[in-house]
Order: sequence, then structure tokens, then C-alpha cells
Amino acid sequence: MRPFIICCMISLLLLTFYIREGETGPIHGVRSVVTTITTPVRMVGSIVASPFHAVGNVISNVTAPQETLSELRQRNEQLTAEVAKLTEAEKTAERLEGLLGLRSTYSLESTAARIVGGSSDAWSHTVTIDKGTVDGLEVGMAVCNSGGAIGQIVEVSATSSTVRLLTDETSGISAMVQRSRAQGILQGQPDGSLQLNYITADSDVSVGDIVITSGLGGVFPKGLPLGTVTSVNRASNATYYTVTVRAQSLAENNEEVLVITSVSAEQAASSEDVASANAQSAGVAPASAADSAGKND
Repeated sequence: MRPFIICCMISLLLLTFYIREGETGPIHGVRSVVTTITTPVRMVGSIVASPFHAVGNVISNVTAPQETLSELRQRNEQLTAEVAKLTEAEKTAERLEGLLGLRSTYSLESTAARIVGGSSDAWSHTVTIDKGTVDGLEVGMAVCNSGGAIGQIVEVSATSSTVRLLTDETSGISAMVQRSRAQGILQGQPDGSLQLNYITADSDVSVGDIVITSGLGGVFPKGLPLGTVTSVNRASNATYYTVTVRAQSLAENNEEVLVITSVSAEQAASSEDVASANAQSAGVAPASAADSAGKND
């Protein structure tokens, strides 16, 4: 015990001197030198020992009781499910917030619905929503998502409705260029694209222009976004431009929509808009196009 007692006394003396000499002193200097010398050795030792620690962890996991491993797996599955549930709730809240924002911005009289199905063939662009006549829905009502107008109800049953999308080739909606107020008919194409037809060659339309609903027909409120002009072409001596439009948003990428149940007088096209549209297309637009506009908007 004598060497042990002597070492303890020396340690106490060194500790006392170490504390009393402040931030600098011979003992601090010795400690700094020793730390500098031994640091590389400790690093090498840590590197060498790491594989053995890893092997030890693997062996510990392998030899752990089966009950413990089963409990950990179950807990991991529960946490994964909770994370997925919270993420889905967050995404749903974001979508609903967008719909509420659109309804508030345009003061829409509307009812919310959920998309429950899509087209069953490659020739039509439709979706099915989970609301019908029992909810007050009717054929012809406009449908929109948080990005703007997406289509119109064409079939309705007691508890569901079929919505024909803008991109369907039988779709036609009265629309206008937001910047210049040039008016035409936005129609779907067989390839799923959109064209703004009956824009006369003397109209002002450019790539990047926003296309909105014109309010003609009283089905879609005036001013709802429809898409963005992506190209403007005109054949030699042609009366109209060929205007291609990219849809504002696709219904296939959404789950909730708003069905516009009524349009107020303030939301419909003004008498000036109607006069402008008549002056622009009088005696020029084919009757079939005018019929399409009247039926679909």
C-alpha cells in the first residue's frame, strides 16, 4: 500500500499546484506537451479499435433476445406509419388551404369534392368526383382546383359526377388573354394539349400571356386562370392565330376540387365584354364553335 499512498499524495500535490498556478505555469506546460504527444496515439488507437467495436455491435445485435428484436421492428414500423400519416395530413392541409384561398379570392359559391376516379380509356380526359345530385350538383357546373378552372360536369348521378377536363378534345370554354383582353375559345386537342382558337390576326397575344375565363355564358366566373400561352403562329393570309396554351394545372395531380354551384352577376361577363366578343367573331366563327361555347361556357 505504501507506493499507492505515495502516488496519491503526489497526485494531490500536483493537482493543488495545477489549480493554484492559474492558466499558465510549468504543470500546464507539461500537460500541454503530453496532450500533443499522445493525441496522435489516441487517434490511431481509435481507428484501429473501430472495426472491433463494429463487430462487437453486430454480435450484440445477433445475440440479442428475439423478443427485443421483434419489439424494435414493431416500433420501427409504428414510427414509419406515423411519419407517413403526418406527411399525408400535411399535404392534404396544403391542398385544402389552396382551395380555400381560391374560393376566398374569387368569392366563389362552391362545394368541395374529392376525385375518386379517372378516364377508363385513352380517348377521353375525364375524372369522377364523389358528389352528385344529393349534394346539389348539376350538369354544366364548372369545376376548379387551387390553380384555376379544370373542367365542367357532363354527367351526374345521386352520389357522383363525371367532369370533362379542359384537355378533352370535346371541351370548349370561352376564354381571353388577360393582358390584351383578346377573346376566343379554349379547346382541348386529341393529344391532350390546349389551343386558344378564333383569336384574330389583328389581336395582341404573345408567348407567356395568361389565359383566363371570360365569363361569357355564366358558367365559369370571369377571371379564373386557365393556362399560359406557349406558342403563337399564323399561316400566310390566315384569319386567325394558332395559339397553343399550357394548362394552369392538371386535375390528375389533385385529389380535392371545388364545384362552382352558382355565378353572381358581378362574376359574369359585362355587357362590354359581350359586345367585344360579338364584334370580334361576328360572321366569322363557325356555328359549331359558337354552339360549343354556349354549351360549355
